[in-house]
Amino acid sequence: MTRSMFHIDKNTERAVYELLKSRAESRIYIYLLRKNGARSEEIIKGTKLHPSTVRELLSKMHGQKLIYREKLKNDSIGKNPYLYRAVSPVKLLQKKAKEIEDRLNRIANLTNKKGGNTKYVRIKIYKRDENA
Repeated sequence: MTRSMFHIDKNTERAVYELLKSRAESRIYIYLLRKNGARSEEIIKGTKLHPSTVRELLSKMHGQKLIYREKLKNDSIGKNPYLYRAVSPVKLLQKKAKEIEDRLNRIANLTNKKGGNTKYVRIKIYKRDENA
């Protein structure tokens, strides 16, 4: 294939974007997933995003546990770079499902009994058992 290794299918990009609500974050996430990890300089080149944007989003995404990082040993003078990796798509979906559950439950339980905290509804998203 003569095109960039970063070429992604638009439906996949759109689905990840819908989860992350950021085109730049979805590009970084997909790039890390496809490359099985990369340093920030590689991410900048591979995604064609501005260096400050990439560094800011890597920090944000790490804080949100969408990606993780490990320190690389470097023999040269200066800081040791990080190798960034994306969490598995299943973990990403589980995290987002939990956020959706929480939002739906807040909406479903807007009207509680007078003077009480009794909840009428509890919405739960389950992972399908593939053996069933």
